[in-house]
Amino acid sequence: MKLDTNSEVAEARVDLVPMIDTVMFLLIFFMLTTTLRQKENDLGIVLPGSLEQSGPVEMPDEQVVEVDANGTVVLNGKVFLGKEMPELISTLSRYRIASESAKIKHMITVQADSNAQYDRVIDVLNACAAASITNVTFSPGT
Repeated sequence: MKLDTNSEVAEARVDLVPMIDTVMFLLIFFMLTTTLRQKENDLGIVLPGSLEQSGPVEMPDEQVVEVDANGTVVLNGKVFLGKEMPELISTLSRYRIASESAKIKHMITVQADSNAQYDRVIDVLNACAAASITNVTFSPGT
């Protein structure tokens, strides 16, 4: 069997018109079926922030921490017991934060009895340091 070499070979050709029609159909389909959503950055959420005081707040200039001869530590009529005194630290921290927000200088006065134990006075000073209060003065006790 002999091949005819004189016959013309048909060129291979890709018809692009049906492919363009299909792409256009898919584009229109996806454009019509997508849902339009509100962007997340446009939700209008207001985050909380720190607020300024609307009026002047009456705050004492200083807090007096009393240490008596028995080693009892008293602040504003409340007795604090124990060596670490976490309640005193939290009370002093709240006082410092309130003073700073009211733009008032915070000051602690340690009023120790003349017969008080020195380690209780040092415990009060450690509590002031833990509450980040640096303005501490001493007053003579009874």
